[in-house]
Amino acid sequence: MLRKVLMPVVFVCCGFAATAEQVVIAALGDSLTQGYGLPEQDGFVPQLDRWLQAQGAEVRLINAGVSGDTTAGGAARVDWTLTPDVDAMIVALGGNDLLRGIDPAVSRTNLEAIVQAAEASGVDVLLVGMQVPGNYGAEYKVAFDAIYPDLAAAYGTAYAPSFFTGLTAEGDPDAARRYMQPDGIHPNAEGVTLIVESLGPYVLELVNATQK
Repeated sequence: MLRKVLMPVVFVCCGFAATAEQVVIAALGDSLTQGYGLPEQDGFVPQLDRWLQAQGAEVRLINAGVSGDTTAGGAARVDWTLTPDVDAMIVALGGNDLLRGIDPAVSRTNLEAIVQAAEASGVDVLLVGMQVPGNYGAEYKVAFDAIYPDLAAAYGTAYAPSFFTGLTAEGDPDAARRYMQPDGIHPNAEGVTLIVESLGPYVLELVNATQK
């Protein structure tokens, strides 16, 4: 499921023009993607863009994060997110489904619709997982946590286990709190940096796969 046409980018230096293949990636998500509570330059998409540029990747990121969005909202707007210039898409949705206690079967259907829309458009996908806290109950947690790896396996998408891996890598919830905003839900600028360092390699693999 690879995009065949990549956007040519022209750089002019000292009177000479050079071209490079640029991969356009849409980041479809909620407030975590949108950069809630942070100056624009400190949000997830701008920090990820800088990280990728530092790795030498020729990319352009589109911030398609909408604060408060659920998987249903993502499914409703995925078609107009997948404009002809989009080569790949990061899908990071599900947190607001959890907060609302939405049936995991409904969330699965919505996420599957998003992946299917990308597949129909020839757009590569990185599906970013979401894990349910234990207080939701074992049955709910098992059903919800399984959505992301199951869909990634079924559709052959790239898969990152969790948006928050960079904050929880040390396994200490108390240590992770210092990387969060006062609401305890959204990462602060330093937290976003850790998230980007963790998710960045997955996105870089997405870039490389799309360029092949």
